[in-house]
Amino acid sequence: MEYSSQSERTEMALKYCQSHKCHTYDTKDRKRGSKGNRKNQTRRRSDFYYGGGNFCSMNCYNDWASDFMDRAIDQVSGRINEPIILTEENAWQKRYDYNFNRNGGGYTILYMWYNTLTEQRIDITKQEFDTQSQPQL
Repeated sequence: MEYSSQSERTEMALKYCQSHKCHTYDTKDRKRGSKGNRKNQTRRRSDFYYGGGNFCSMNCYNDWASDFMDRAIDQVSGRINEPIILTEENAWQKRYDYNFNRNGGGYTILYMWYNTLTEQRIDITKQEFDTQSQPQL
């Protein structure tokens, strides 16, 4: 994608805080407009560090969460009404480990399936690590 100006490139990279109450916090960086006509505006940045990169601060994240988290849980992932139990069958995780070479320097990466309950380990290749969703037992 080609940009015609620096401002167009900046516009594409910036995003807004997703809190519906962000503009209500009275800070200098939210102020916009001329001296007699100042208004607060939702923050706009290239990166946010809260709530998966969607919120400019914990205040904004907490505002959103207190109003919408119940609805998000019910509609997206479903509310948990009984405990989820970790068993030997569903305790498998993909893991990798760096193996540093003492003499020659450098390292190799070891890929594996690891069972967090039994501590069993199954070595796999990088391709298997990238493509498998379950271990081949």
